Amino acid sequence: MTDIDHLIGQLSLAEKVSLLTGQDFWSLPAIPRVGLRSLVMSDGPIGVRGTGWAPEDPSVALPSPTALAASWDPELAAEAGRLLGREARRKGVHVVLGPTVNLHRTPLNGRHFECYSEDPLLTGEIAAGFVRGVQEHGVGTTVKHLVGNDFETDRMTVDVRIPERALRELYLAPFERVVRAGGWGVMSAYNGVNGAPMARNGRIQEEILKREWGFDGVVVSDWRAARETVGAALGGLDIAMPAMDNPWGARLAEAVRSGSVPIEVIDDKVRRVLRLAERVGVLSPATSTPGRLAGPGAGSAAAPGPGAGSGSGSAAAPGAADGDAVAFRVAARSFVLTRNEGLLPLSPGNSGHIAVIGALAQDARVLGGGSAQVAPPHVISPLDGIRQVFPDVSYAVGADPRPFLPAAQGPGWSPFRIDIGAYRFEVPAATVRWLGDPPGGLAVEEISFLELTTTYTPAAGGEHVFAVSGFGTFQLTVGDRKLYQGSLHPPGTGRADLLLHPREQRFAVTLPAGEPVAVTMRQSFEPGTAHSAGTTLGHRPPGPDEDGLIAEAVALAARSDVAVVVVGTTEQVESEGFDRTTLALPGRQDELVSRVAAANPRTVVVVNAGSPVLLPWADEVAAVLLTWFPGQEAGAALAAVLTGAEEPGGRLPTTWPRRAEDCPVLAVEPKDGTLSYDEGVFIGYRGWTERPRYAFGSGLGYTTWAYTAVKASPDAAIVTVTNTGERTGREVVQIYLSSSAPCPVERPRQWLAGFASVQAAPGETVTVRIPLAERAFQVWSDGWQTIPGRYTVTAAHALDDPRQTTEIELP
Repeated sequence: MTDIDHLIGQLSLAEKVSLLTGQDFWSLPAIPRVGLRSLVMSDGPIGVRGTGWAPEDPSVALPSPTALAASWDPELAAEAGRLLGREARRKGVHVVLGPTVNLHRTPLNGRHFECYSEDPLLTGEIAAGFVRGVQEHGVGTTVKHLVGNDFETDRMTVDVRIPERALRELYLAPFERVVRAGGWGVMSAYNGVNGAPMARNGRIQEEILKREWGFDGVVVSDWRAARETVGAALGGLDIAMPAMDNPWGARLAEAVRSGSVPIEVIDDKVRRVLRLAERVGVLSPATSTPGRLAGPGAGSAAAPGPGAGSGSGSAAAPGAADGDAVAFRVAARSFVLTRNEGLLPLSPGNSGHIAVIGALAQDARVLGGGSAQVAPPHVISPLDGIRQVFPDVSYAVGADPRPFLPAAQGPGWSPFRIDIGAYRFEVPAATVRWLGDPPGGLAVEEISFLELTTTYTPAAGGEHVFAVSGFGTFQLTVGDRKLYQGSLHPPGTGRADLLLHPREQRFAVTLPAGEPVAVTMRQSFEPGTAHSAGTTLGHRPPGPDEDGLIAEAVALAARSDVAVVVVGTTEQVESEGFDRTTLALPGRQDELVSRVAAANPRTVVVVNAGSPVLLPWADEVAAVLLTWFPGQEAGAALAAVLTGAEEPGGRLPTTWPRRAEDCPVLAVEPKDGTLSYDEGVFIGYRGWTERPRYAFGSGLGYTTWAYTAVKASPDAAIVTVTNTGERTGREVVQIYLSSSAPCPVERPRQWLAGFASVQAAPGETVTVRIPLAERAFQVWSDGWQTIPGRYTVTAAHALDDPRQTTEIELP
C-alpha cells in the first residue's frame, strides 16, 4: 500500500487544493512528482460517455436504471456494472458518476427513469450489485444524489424538508447500503436538506456519512453545486466540480491561510482523493488490487437467471457482441407483462399479418434525457426488431407525440457531413451532441462554429417541413433559400437552461419529387462556449394530418391478424432538468390505442416510458407490456419477448396508478423555496390507499407458480415454489413483513423485507432462502429501535398477490 500520509506531507498547500478542485469539466490534475496521474470522471448510469462525444468511439447503451431495477436481480445489476467498468477502462475513465439511488417519491419526477425504485431495499440491493460490478474493474462509482433530489423543479435552490424518520428509513437507506458495502464515492446534490445546501451540509455529509457510517471515500459535488468556499470545505465536501465557477482553488487556499479552514480538514480531503486514486490505479506505485464489495444482502438472488455473473474478473475491453449481449439480457429481463389475455407469446410462423403502429415504434427512444445520454453504436428499433422475426409486417405512424421533428435520416438523404473547423466527420442522422471535450481532440477555444451539410432528394413532392432545434445561434439554408438566421433562446438564458431546454423553429418548403436539394445548417458558438453542443436538423415529408394518420393506422389494424402499438413519452416530457406536468401519454396516443383495439381485439400495447403513465385503455386490449427505456437492443429484446424466445422477466419496481390523484405523493412545486415531505415514510406502496392499476412487484411472465411452503425466523424466510405451467420460467419471490406489535411510530401496513429470483422447468420445485436483515424489524425513533412482538411473514408473487404466510415472534 502507498504511504498516503507521507505523500500528503510532500504536497504544498496549492497542490493539495488543486486535488480538490476540478481542472476542467471532468478531471482532477496530475502531480507527476508524487506519482499521481490525472483522475478522470464521466457520466455513466447506463453507459460510459467518456470526457467528450467522439463519433468514432460510441458507448454501449444499457436499459435505463428503472429497467435494471425491474429485473429484481442484483447479480444482473453486477453484470451490467462489470460491462460499464470495462467500458470505463477502455475510455480512460476512472470514476463513473452513478448509480442514482434517489427514490420514486413522485411519478412526476422528470428523472424518474434514472432512479431505481420507490422502495429503499430494492434500490439499495440493485445499486450495491451495480457498484460491485463496476468496482471489480478498479473503476470508482459515485452513488448519487445525496440526498432529497427526488424531483427536478428548482433543484438548484430548493430546500427539501425531510422528517428525520423518513430521512433515515427511506432516503438515506440506499446510500447507507452502498457505503457499508464498500462504495468508493458519493455525489452531493444541488438541493438543500433541512436548511443547509447539500454541498455544505455537515450534518449529513460529515456526521452521518463519514463518522456514523465510516465512509472512507470521496464526496464530489454535482456539477456547479458547490457555491461556497468555507461552508463547503467545512461541510464534508471533498471535490468541487467542474473548473468553471468553482469556489475553491485559490480561494480555498486563502481560507486555509487565514485560518477559516483548518489544514487538517484539507489533509483529510486530500487523503480521501489519494485513496481513491490508488484504488483506481492512477497513484504509483500502486500495489493494491481493485476492491470488492461485501457479500450479498437481503435482496441477493439465490438462483440467478441465465447468463448472470458472466464477464467478471477480466479488465479487457469488451467487444461489440459483449455489449450487445448484456444490453439484450437486461432489456428482456426488465420487460414487465401486466396483462395477457392469452395472446402472447406469438408464433412467428403462425401469427399472420402483423401491424406495427406508432411513431415511437420506428423512432425508438432507448434512453432518458440529460446526463444519462450516450451515443450508442447502433439502435434496434421496435419496428426493426419485429421485422427481423416476423415474415409479414406493415407499419403505420398512427399518432406522433414528438413535439420536435425527428432528426433527418434514411432514404433520400446523402451522408450528413459535420465540420467544426479543423475536424470533419459524418453522422448517420442529422443530430450532434457533446458535453465536455469536443470531438476530434479539439480545444474548446478552437471551435467557433458547427456546420452540417447534406443533400436531400425527396421521394414525394409537396410541402416539406424542416426544423432547427437545440441551443445557440443558427442559420438554415435549403437550396437557395435562407430559412432562418438567429438565436433559438432569448438573450441572457443561463447555460443550464440552454442544455436542458432546447427549442425548435420550423419552416415549410415546397419541393418537387426526385430533384436533389442542398441543405446546410450552421451553428455559431460564443468564444469559449463549445464545451457543449446540442444540434438537430429535423425533417417531415408531406403526408396526412393527425386525423389521417390515425385513420390509416386503424384501417391497417382492421385488416391485420395482430396489432402491436408502441406508445411512450418523449424527451420533452421525461428528462433531467424539469418535471412532468401530467401522467397522461403525450399527444393522441391514448386515442390511437382505443381506436386500434376497437378495430382489432388482438392488440398488444408496448409502453415505452421510464416512469408510470396513465393507461385508460388497459382493459380494452389483449396484452400490455412495459419496456421502460430499453437500451440499444430494444427491438431485438422486444421481438424475443413477443415470440417467447425470452420470457418477460420483470416485476414492477414502482406502483402504477389508475388515476393521478390516487398517488400518495405528486407534489414537485416548492413553496417559498421549500418542499416539505409531510407524508413521512408513506411514499409508494407504503402510502397507497386506493387500488392501483398495477401493484408494486407485479408482473405475469409466461408460466404459473404455486407457493407450497414458507418457514421463517428473524434471520431468514425459506420458501418453496413449483412451476405449474408449461414453460421454463423465472419467479421473483418477495417477502413482506407486517406487524401490529406496539410501536412508538406508525408503520406501513406491510413492507418489503427481502426477495430472491428462482428459475425452474415445468413441474420443477425449488426452495430458496431469503435473508432478513435486522433493519427490517427496526424503526427510527431517536435512533434505531428494534420492535419486539409478533410479525406476519408473507411470501408473495406481488404486493397484491400474497401466496403463503407464517408468523414469527421477535423477542
